[in-house]
Amino acid sequence: MANQSRRDFMRNSLLGLAALPLGAGILSQSAFADTLPRVDPESTEAKNLSYVEVASDASDHEQYAEGELCDNCMFFQEGNEGCALFPGKSVEPGGWCQAWAAKP
Repeated sequence: MANQSRRDFMRNSLLGLAALPLGAGILSQSAFADTLPRVDPESTEAKNLSYVEVASDASDHEQYAEGELCDNCMFFQEGNEGCALFPGKSVEPGGWCQAWAAKP
């Protein structure tokens, strides 16, 4: 067994503890992306915002403009395809809703 001082043990333990949140964040983000359910376009919340899974389907909507997609909206969360307007749900990156706002 290697001769290790208490000081070395404490330093290595603290470094290991400091790295835990980083590792947990990486692992939980990928796991969360797998379990986040999609927004149902027929749900009340989706209909209230005129959400569609294919942006071109909204071409007859007065607020729609070509090139507006969920994945270039400020509410879109790339890590899990979530949307701040639909908490706990993911959206289709190529979708659109009337609350679309350009990323800053």
